[in-house]
Formats: sequence, structure tokens, C-alpha cells
Amino acid sequence: MVVESYVVVHNIAKRHNVGTLARSASALGVSELILVGRRDFNSFGSHGSSSHLRFRHFHSLLDARHFLKEKDCDICGVEITDNAVAVNQHPFKRSTAFLLGNEGTGLSVKECEICDFFVYIPQYGGGTASLNVTVAASIVLHHFGVWAGFSERIRDGNKFVVAERPAQQMRRNYCTETADSIIEERKIRRQNASNGFFDESGSGESPSNLLDALFGD
Repeated sequence: MVVESYVVVHNIAKRHNVGTLARSASALGVSELILVGRRDFNSFGSHGSSSHLRFRHFHSLLDARHFLKEKDCDICGVEITDNAVAVNQHPFKRSTAFLLGNEGTGLSVKECEICDFFVYIPQYGGGTASLNVTVAASIVLHHFGVWAGFSERIRDGNKFVVAERPAQQMRRNYCTETADSIIEERKIRRQNASNGFFDESGSGESPSNLLDALFGD
């Protein structure tokens, strides 16, 4: 059985965290980073690693869930809930997609509804109530890689060997651009202009549209 890991990005408040999350995902064997909602985000923190990571886009959480279930994939919420299991207990059974909460409010009710189970990261010091979302993601993804038996990359000196840059990914690999999907995305932009981690300014001055650069025609 081939086991894969995914990361679902939906409601992260700080856009630069997504770039750092992409870097951790590429280092820890994630198959795809799934964006829900808008496609663009700030590439700061990715250090070029995003070119080694596959992206896929969905307009809604339910669409993302349907895709993951077709791949026989569990959805794991990373959140301190009453029924959450410590991640170091490795409560995994198959390919798993990890959904991380907003930095301030955690997972929303709608996000929790699509999750099959929850894990949390035990803390041993009393100086903070929670971890940065990218730190939490790195810890959880590392534990999953250990459980799944992912092969360690070869090293050269004090660094791991970076793979050759893959051929440019095309739009069809993450989002089918139809007239209906474009209309739907514009509708979502208007409805959610003040929410989420995406740049809604429309100024075009910020280099936030990383996916357009990655998947340009």
C-alpha cells in the first residue's frame, strides 16, 4: 500500500506562513499542498522549495474532502480537542491529509466537520498556549513520515541533497479553469474580501500570486 501525506490550507491568517509551510511540506514528503478558496499566497519563506511541491486548488472544503476521500485518504485536524490523540502515538491508518487551524482561532466548526480524527502536539513547558502553525505542521508531518516509513533523503556534508527542479507544472494539475470556475472564484473573492490569509487588495503590487508564477501558461 502506497501511503501519502497532504496538507490542506484554508484559513491561515498570516500569508507568509504559507510559504514557510510549503518549505516544510517539501522537506517532509508531502505529496500535494491543497489550497481551498483563493489560489494566491505569499511565497516568502519557501526558499524555492515550492517548485518541488505539487499544488491543487478547490473552491470549497467539501470539494477538497470529496477529492481526498476518492483517494482513500483520512483527514486529520491538528487541534487540541477533547478527542484528539497525541501525535507521538501515531494514530494513523492510511494516507492522511492534515488540516491546520487558524493561528488565532484554531479550526472552525466547518473545518472540524470534514475531519475524521484529530491530533495534538504535547507541550512540556508553560510559556505559551500554542505553537506557530508552521512549527506545528512540521512536527506533525515528521511524525507521519516516521510512521509511514518514508525514505530519508541522502546527505552531502551538513545538508540534504536537493532534487533537480522539476518541469513547470501546468494549471490542469491543480485546478481546471472553466468559465464556471472563474465566475465562482470571483464570487468567493467578493464574499470573503475581508477574511482569510489571501491578498484581497487587488493592487497587484505584492508578489503574492505564487501559483500564477508556478503554473503560468
